[in-house]
Formats: sequence, C-alpha cells, structure tokens
Amino acid sequence: MKGKRIILGVSGGIAAYKTPQLVRLLKKAGADVRIALTASGSRFVSELALATVSGESVCREMFPPADQPGTDFTRHISLGEWADALVIAPATANTLARLAVGMCDDMLSACFITLRPHKPVLIFPAMDGQMYRSPAVQRNIATLAAQGCTIIEPETGDLASGQCGTGRMPEPEIIAGRIGAALQKSATGSPLSGRTVVVTAGPTREKIDGVRFISNYSSGKMGFALAEAARERGAEVTLITGPVNLETPGGVERLDVENACEMYEAAKPFYSTCAVFIAAAAVADYRPETPHEGKLKKNSPEMQLKLVRNPDILADFGARKRPGQLAVGFALETGEGIAYARCKLQEKNLDLVAFNTFDRKTSGFEVDTNALTLIDRNHMETVLPLMPKKEAARRLLDHVELLMGDPAANMTTEK
Repeated sequence: MKGKRIILGVSGGIAAYKTPQLVRLLKKAGADVRIALTASGSRFVSELALATVSGESVCREMFPPADQPGTDFTRHISLGEWADALVIAPATANTLARLAVGMCDDMLSACFITLRPHKPVLIFPAMDGQMYRSPAVQRNIATLAAQGCTIIEPETGDLASGQCGTGRMPEPEIIAGRIGAALQKSATGSPLSGRTVVVTAGPTREKIDGVRFISNYSSGKMGFALAEAARERGAEVTLITGPVNLETPGGVERLDVENACEMYEAAKPFYSTCAVFIAAAAVADYRPETPHEGKLKKNSPEMQLKLVRNPDILADFGARKRPGQLAVGFALETGEGIAYARCKLQEKNLDLVAFNTFDRKTSGFEVDTNALTLIDRNHMETVLPLMPKKEAARRLLDHVELLMGDPAANMTTEK
C-alpha cells in the first residue's frame, strides 16, 4: 500500500468507532488516506480523531465555506479522481441504498460517483442481522456488486442490539489486509502489468565547449511521474533521463544520459521489445556540429556556432513500431498550438499526444502541475484541468490503457 491513495468513507454505524485504528494501520503501511465522513457517521466517531490520525482535514460537506482561502470548491470531483481505491467501512443500510440508486448529495456518495473507472471499491456492510438479511439490503448489495464493487460480508458475533448474528464489521487488521490485496490485484490487473514501458524524461545538454552547453528548462518531473505511475500498474519500466535532480521511482530502471545522441542510442535497444514508448523528454532539436575542447575564449565581438539536427527519437520509434506497440509524445507550446499537436500526432505516427503550454507558473517546465489536452489516433480529444503532474500522469496512462484494448489504435501507418 506504500504510496497508494485511499478514500475511507465512514457512515453512521456503531462500528465507526473502529475507523481511527484502521486509518492508523493504513498510514503505517505507507498509504495516503482521506476521510469522507457522513453526517450520521460523525455521531459515532469524532471528526477530530479522524483528522488527527490521518493528518488531513475530514471531508464532510459537499460545498465547503466560501470564505476560506485556498478552498477547493470542486473537491467533490477531484477527491474521487485522486484516489486509487474507495473503502466504505462501515456501510450502513442507508448508505448502501443511496449508492445503489446513484444518490450524490454528500462527499461519500460524490466520491463513489467520481472514482475513476477500474479503481477498486470495497464495501464493508455493518448493521443488525435482521437489517442485513432484509430483501431491500440484499437487493442493494447485489446492485452494487453488479457494478463491480467488492462487498465483504460481515462477520457473525455479538451485535450492538444485544443479539448474536451476522452484521459485525471485521476488525481493522482484517480490513487493512483486504485493502492491500485489492490494490495489488488492481495493479496487476492493468493492461500494463508485465509489459515493458520506456519513458524518456528531462532535458538534454548539447556541448558548445568543455564548460558550456545548449539546453532547456525541463525538470523531468512529468517523465518521472509517468514512470512511477506505470510502475504502480505493474509495468516493467525503463526511465531514460537527461540531467535532472530527481530521485528514481521505486522499482524503475534508470539510465542517465547527457545529450540527444546518447538518449537515442540508449532508447534504440528497446524499440523492438517495449509495449509503450512515452517520449516526455525535452530533447534539443539541434546540437553544435563540432564542440570545442576546453573552454572557448571571448577573443572577438562575435562567435558563430554551426548547429546540426539531432535524431528525432520519437519519430524514429513511430516509423518502426509494430502492431501492438504504442507511441506517446508531448507537444509543448508557449501559446495556442493545438493544431501543431494534431500534426505531430500524424507526422510521427503516434497513438497519443499530450498538448500542453509553457508559462513557468502553472504548467510546463519546472512546476509541479500541468494542464494537458490528450489527442489520440481516433481523433478523440480530452481536456484535463490543471492538476499535479503525478495525477496528470495517471490520467494519461488511463488513456494508454484504453488504447491498448483498441485494435484501431494499434495499427501501424504505412510510410
């Protein structure tokens, strides 16, 4: 569960008193936990307790107060998109009914509606035995199961009503184990699981002399986020990066290069074996024809450099790729340039191109956020809002997974 993002939905049952311990276990395992607490849930467990153990404010209201600076007024959408899994424990009869009919009037139900497709939803019903066995509750459970939710049957034992029967929520240790198993299954169930993904990242440096070079402002953050997100989905990831100051994501093989020619030579051996090639690096288009040995002296008022073209790594892969391989590129512009991105998609025989702009404030180089427009070979365009690059990477890979199941997107265009 290390690094996984989990929403814990807590509804109004006596078993809610167990949830702070569950949060502690998830945090200890390395998960990032957010709490969606219903109004009834707050009557059984305090908001302060949950906020303390999670280290995050608890989400209760769909619409937060308008006078709080920095408030995310779309968090009822963004929280569901952020998560790797949604866990509802305890899930009362009322909560099951509301989810089954598609109600969306609080944070818990909104997270259920907005959770990204194919992300696990684990529901732990907990209530009196007679309530649990009722036809209405069983009908709602069947509806949710048919939608792909995992329903964990409650345990049998002493109930709050004083009776003995089926309806007890499992202990936190059991729930944590089920969450970990579901996340592992989710990762290995990805179309990327076991497949080879190559990601290029960062800038290149093209030497002018022994101490100077031509480069750009790329930080490598987007490429590293893509490598990490692909590894989370079970892919075998090779990250080919120019000079950056970033830690290697866990489980990722990293190859460091300096210039465009070195990146090209490092990438070529993977052309025939990779399932997906993602070119996120900002590769210099040109390099000095003859770098000077040592340091150039300023002996004259002017200096001329003769530049020659660097190899186009992504275009080369696009020309060679076979059916079943995917080529993904980026088109970064300083203004309106989406038409150029569309042309790049066709000219380089790509399956997906991510268009973004560069303003050095919210998107592009050196910042932690990005706003992408994804354009695929089927001419479908998806505009993503401004979001952290790690989340943008996950959303991009969602589209890659869809293309992996689309035969039309895997056809190689004749050159």
